[in-house]
Amino acid sequence: MTDAPVGEAAPAPPLRNRAFVALLAYRLLTILSYQVVAVAVGWQVYALTRDPLMLGLIGLAEVLPYFCVAPFAGYLVDQLPRRRLGIAACVGLAITAALLALIASTSEAGSKLWLVYAAIALTGMVRAFLGPVYNALFAQVLARADYARGASLGSVVFQSALVLGPALGGVSVAVFGLAATYAIAAACALGAGVAIATVRVVEPPRTRTREPVFASIAEGARFVFGHQVMLAALALDMFAVLFGGAISLAPAFIHDILQRGPEALGILRAAPALGAVAVGLWLARFPIDRNAGRILLWAVAGFGVSIIGFGLSRELWLSAFFLLLSGLCDGVSVVVRSTILQLATPDGMRGRVSSINGIFIGSSNELGAFYAGSMARLLGLVPAVVLGGCVTLGVVAATAWRAPRLRRLHMGELQEPSAAVRAP
Repeated sequence: MTDAPVGEAAPAPPLRNRAFVALLAYRLLTILSYQVVAVAVGWQVYALTRDPLMLGLIGLAEVLPYFCVAPFAGYLVDQLPRRRLGIAACVGLAITAALLALIASTSEAGSKLWLVYAAIALTGMVRAFLGPVYNALFAQVLARADYARGASLGSVVFQSALVLGPALGGVSVAVFGLAATYAIAAACALGAGVAIATVRVVEPPRTRTREPVFASIAEGARFVFGHQVMLAALALDMFAVLFGGAISLAPAFIHDILQRGPEALGILRAAPALGAVAVGLWLARFPIDRNAGRILLWAVAGFGVSIIGFGLSRELWLSAFFLLLSGLCDGVSVVVRSTILQLATPDGMRGRVSSINGIFIGSSNELGAFYAGSMARLLGLVPAVVLGGCVTLGVVAATAWRAPRLRRLHMGELQEPSAAVRAP
């Protein structure tokens, strides 16, 4: 949505735009809920099994339902009222947290481990709607000229939740226990539903005749796969997170190598996000334009080097430092990729393109967790993490070679709407 509708005032600058602030609150609270659950589930499962592969299975239990639902979620976001879908997703997120609280409160939790994975599968289905709803409403409440700063502020909120969520989850597990921690996550999800309910937007007009579901999904896929810059940016981020998913092994590192408690787990899980918050604040003030593609490639390379350093560390402070550095690099990647996505996507495809972005990016965290857990079982914790960082560096080199348009990208090249709908 490049301009305000006829007869309406142009959207206010990001932080003076009430609808955008409410949308940021929705994003903050949904991610807080998700992250608190992630810390609690990881601690619960590893305490019950002492098996890093079981940590990886948490990611697999979420990503498979996510894959199945995400394409249809994007289609629905392009066809139905987006706020209502967002509210429904928040309610679903609260229900899954409540189910996990109920499971944790029973004395036979260990024998009901399959129920934990079932609840996580439901979380994956619900989460498929969160990103497309946010991205579609993002373009409705902001002017196109504010997309870059809006993406930076969105990244700051996203990463702030990744700082606060793990810290809140780790402290809550240590002080109040698992059941109370899941209850906190449910409350955050319900708060997110209230926040998105306050977002006032004019939903885009719907056509009387709707394109068939699978044809519509295929149209969005063709657009993404025909746009070299967008496809390369998504693939680069996906494979970097897939092979560099060391943070999923943090409970095992804390217990077996660093020999600390759940509070230290919160520190490690929060460190990458703290770095990303810092760089997001900087980029909100100084958006990237020139040499955006090269900056993206160098940032992902730095992420790979940081993961190698984390794998070799034996001290908590040094491990946290390398994860902080990985967050700085990942924060640059997130802002650049998000800005490309918003500038290059036609308004009528935002839900479908966002769902494809979610499949590339959102699911890579869970697949990365499964990959890391599997490799840790085969090679051991340290070799698995170091290998993942090395593979990430290889991915950067391959992307720089195979996607010259990304390598030469300046963000201004994506400013014209006509360029956004033309496959390079």
